[in-house]
Amino acid sequence: MFDFHVVSGSTIRSLVAESRSEIVATVRDTYLTHHDKQSVNPNSYFLRFPEKPDSRIIALPAYLGGEYGVAGIKWIASFPGNIERNIPRASATLLLNDYETGYPFACLEASQISAARTAASAVVGAEQLVGGRSAQRVAVIGAGVIARNILEFFQAQEWSVDRFVVHDRSPEYGERLKQHIIGLGYDADREDSFDRAVKGADIVVFATTAGEPWVTEPGTFTPGQTVLNISLRDIGPHIVAGAQNILDDVDHCMTANTSPHLAEQEFGHRDFIDGTVAQMIRGEVEAAADKPRIFSPFGLGVLDLAVGLQVYRRAVEGGQAVSVPGFFGETERWS
Repeated sequence: MFDFHVVSGSTIRSLVAESRSEIVATVRDTYLTHHDKQSVNPNSYFLRFPEKPDSRIIALPAYLGGEYGVAGIKWIASFPGNIERNIPRASATLLLNDYETGYPFACLEASQISAARTAASAVVGAEQLVGGRSAQRVAVIGAGVIARNILEFFQAQEWSVDRFVVHDRSPEYGERLKQHIIGLGYDADREDSFDRAVKGADIVVFATTAGEPWVTEPGTFTPGQTVLNISLRDIGPHIVAGAQNILDDVDHCMTANTSPHLAEQEFGHRDFIDGTVAQMIRGEVEAAADKPRIFSPFGLGVLDLAVGLQVYRRAVEGGQAVSVPGFFGETERWS
């Protein structure tokens, strides 16, 4: 009952690589469990720094019921300035708590878990909005860790894509992601122009570090085009208001100046929100053909719990989790 394990990032990365399809299934199921109100997912808490306005550390507490029965919290830092030093933007830890006693039983390096659940969420949303696993052209905006993970999950789900097009403000990073895509077995190009990158794309993936909208021109996206708004803040309110909008959780996504939240502030209503990804999975909402389709997943703590629990169990079963004997100083009130 009082075992405590630590699972390293290198171990988690290898376990994720072995189980991407299973992680997608877990994320899909977690969306449905959350939709069925078998979870508690409070608002995230943002720790911000006056002298570093672009940086933040976020606490995501949650409880996931159903077949999972686990609580916990992710503590994730986002420091975009790291990119200039070739350091990943995000770093994180995840604590898992036993639902019966409340005692924590594991600490996991969570940047890999966060990236995996984000990527799995993207491909779940893409499949629902596209109606399958094929596309002629996919534009990838941003060439960082999250973009790389999303593409690896596309491959794991055996998506058929004729060509990927990468756009990043850094030609070096764009070229690296292009070569990575080629290594995954797909054709890929790098495009310096954003407009040319998205033109004619069936799917546009935003995975940037943008803190405010920079894509604001009406008509940027065309009817039937699927936009995965993974980085949440690239797209202007007027574009959002003119599209079909699918979220992971409405109340959570309408916070923290995400693109949908900015649209709500601009227009004073939420009438442009059409439903959630869980509703699409259940067949309660269908993809629109007469307007662009935008999927904006805020990123729910319950997803971290579900994927973290899955990875933790695999690590323990494989002898890859590090046990910490005597982690708790007392396990009896009186002895």
